[in-house]
Amino acid sequence: MDQQNIHSTPQMTPVVNGQTQPPASNKTSREGKKNIISTVLALVLAPLLAVFLTSYVFHSYEVFGPSMQPTLEQGDRLIVLKAPRTWAKITGKQFMPKRGQIVVFDKPDLLIGGEHGKQLIKRVIGLPGDRVVVAGGKITVYNNDHPEGYDVDKDTDYGDKIPETEGNDDRIIPEGEVYVSGDNRQNSLDSRSFGSIKTSYIVGTAEYRLFPFSKHRSF
Repeated sequence: MDQQNIHSTPQMTPVVNGQTQPPASNKTSREGKKNIISTVLALVLAPLLAVFLTSYVFHSYEVFGPSMQPTLEQGDRLIVLKAPRTWAKITGKQFMPKRGQIVVFDKPDLLIGGEHGKQLIKRVIGLPGDRVVVAGGKITVYNNDHPEGYDVDKDTDYGDKIPETEGNDDRIIPEGEVYVSGDNRQNSLDSRSFGSIKTSYIVGTAEYRLFPFSKHRSF
């Protein structure tokens, strides 16, 4: 009885458009390696990106204490914008907030609640060159535009919420510094106590309220 030879058919490499294609298993292996590399890069870069954003672009802060009531209440969650301050440093310029803006700043020489260097949040009242006078229950600012002085809280979005301003103060704001005050003028540790602050202490400006949802988003 003749033995029938059985020939196994060798694996054929497909040809597409005249070009030999690699086996499907090799292609799948390369795709798997790419996916692994992409995942590793994402895991490494995501924390670095988060640190960069919170350090130089924006950061979320929670309000503690009553000094900015009723504008800001205890537990309010805010977005503080750091990008303008960062850009000023990159370009070698001095960062200067606008009058009326709410700023977060460091005060390394101030002792609050037993802690040194605690960050504070206040509203910018006086700019470099201004003469700021606290008397008669209000704050009056004198400068080149207003040599006779004007009530800094008048005709502002927040002015009608400000209680009578306690204390007495009279000072000229030096170059590179600003005068700050809490909106709760009867319960706020601010420039009336520790004087004007250097703009280099400013971390950023409060731009947006994330929480609670029932309140206005911006100020």
